[in-house]
Amino acid sequence: MTENTADTADSVDSAESIQDMTLDELRAEIGDIDHELVELIARRTYVADAVAQVKAEKDLPTTDETQEERVMKRAGENADHFGVDSNLVKAIFRLLIEINKAEQRESR
Repeated sequence: MTENTADTADSVDSAESIQDMTLDELRAEIGDIDHELVELIARRTYVADAVAQVKAEKDLPTTDETQEERVMKRAGENADHFGVDSNLVKAIFRLLIEINKAEQRESR
């Protein structure tokens, strides 16, 4: 089975199992997902802080537009892959990037 076919099969299985869940179970599932999202944001922030340290040590500028474009392109591609609104995903990533840049500027 190809990756996309496997993803689609997983999505169908997930959709069927989600339809069988009660409201409380669905809310608990959202709670679990929210926890994972925060954990991933914390992990991303930790790595972004390490990037900021390297930039400061090498006297590199806070803003790297080429890298930001790569991140935004990748975010859009991932959104498309998972069938999520690309504009929403890109807005979230733009916010994460802007927060990281603000923190980098403050730490210099």
